[in-house]
Amino acid sequence: MKNKELKSGIGLVTGAASGLGFELALLLAKDGYDLILVDVNAEKLQEAKCEIAALYPSEIQIIHKDLSEQNVAEEIFHDIQGKQVDVLINNAGFGIFGSFNDTDWERDLAMLNLHVITTTHLTKLILKGMVARGSGKILNMSSLAAFQPGPLMSLYYASKAYILSFSEAIANELKGSGVTVTALCPGQTKTCFQEVVSNGAKHTENRIKFNISDAKKVAEYGYEAMRKGKVVAIPGNFNKFLSKLPRFVPRRTATAIIRKIQEKNRDL
Repeated sequence: MKNKELKSGIGLVTGAASGLGFELALLLAKDGYDLILVDVNAEKLQEAKCEIAALYPSEIQIIHKDLSEQNVAEEIFHDIQGKQVDVLINNAGFGIFGSFNDTDWERDLAMLNLHVITTTHLTKLILKGMVARGSGKILNMSSLAAFQPGPLMSLYYASKAYILSFSEAIANELKGSGVTVTALCPGQTKTCFQEVVSNGAKHTENRIKFNISDAKKVAEYGYEAMRKGKVVAIPGNFNKFLSKLPRFVPRRTATAIIRKIQEKNRDL
C-alpha cells in the first residue's frame, strides 16, 4: 500500500512549546490540522498556542504535563479521549552532560522515562487507533547521537539509539497497514535544548559551535520525510556522512572521537 498524503485531522506534538516541537506544530497547523500541544512549560505552551492561533484557524488543545513522569502517557491519552490523533510527533527531550558515575540518578531516570518509556507508551496507545483506521503518521525525535556511543552523555546517546531502533522496527511491522513511522535524526540544532543539558544540579550550555542547524529548516526536513513515509531522516549532508562513519572505523575509535569532542565542549 502506498503511503497516504497528510490530510486535515488532529496532530499531537510533545515538547511543543518551543524549538523543533513548536516549528513542527506550525507546519501541521499550516496544513490544516487541529492541534494537541503537550509541554512541561505551561507559560511557553500558552504563548505557543496564541502564536499559532494568530496565524492559522486550527483548534488547539494544550496539555501541561511533565513527560518525564511515570504513567504520563496514560494521563495524556485520558485527556484526549474521544479525539482521533492522525499524526503523533514525539519530540520532547533533554540531555545530561557528565560522566555516568557523577550524574544525578533522579535526573538520569527522568530522561530515560521521557525518551524511552513515555515515547514508547504514547506511541502504543495512539498507534492502535491508527492501525484500526488504516491511516496515520508517527514522527519520533531521535538524533545523530543514535549512531554511536557517547561518552560524557552516555544515557542520552543510548536513549536516542533506542528511539531509532524502535522506530525502524515498528515501521517494518506496519508495512501495508497505512501507518508510517519516521525517526528524525538531527545533529546540533539551535533550540532551547542547549539550555537544559545538565550535569546533575548544574545546568550548562552545550557549547559545541560547529555544524549547528536551524530549527525551522530541520523541522521542515523532518515534516516532509514524515509526509512521504520515510523511515530514517537525517538532515544535512555532513550529518549523513557522520552517521555512516561508525561503519568504516572501529566502534572503539568512533567512541574515542566522540569522547574528545565532548571533552572539548566541556572545556570551552
